[in-house]
Amino acid sequence: MENQQQSWKLKFSFRNATILVCSFNLVTFLLLLQGFLAGISLSSRRLSPDQLDAVKLRYVKESEELRRAMEPLDLIKRVREIEQETYVEPEAVKPKATKQTAAVDLSKRLTNFRPINDANSLRALEEWRKRKMERARQRELEKNGTVIAQA
Repeated sequence: MENQQQSWKLKFSFRNATILVCSFNLVTFLLLLQGFLAGISLSSRRLSPDQLDAVKLRYVKESEELRRAMEPLDLIKRVREIEQETYVEPEAVKPKATKQTAAVDLSKRLTNFRPINDANSLRALEEWRKRKMERARQRELEKNGTVIAQA
């Protein structure tokens, strides 16, 4: 039995195992290198530089077509329509006359809306209109005063 164990140890020593692994690695490397070099030579034989450019160009065109096909065109059109609908040109500043007559117009509409108005509501409406007009005049004077002071 000892003879068998000693012969077993002689057959599989570290030196023999190392040589076996290195030779296996070398054979694997050579096969991979051959496959790699064969692949390069085949691809260069198959396509000329002009054909490579054509292949790349076709690939770029296909990718652009796919990207365009994925765009939500209906959604984009609808968003533009909504933007155009909601876009309102800014109105010019209303003339001062319309600002001053706004209270008068409001009082006329209220009197037309309620034909039977009592004296208290009319008096209150007139007082509100006067206060509103006075505030507008005050603001106008303040604007003119600040403009003159700045000049």
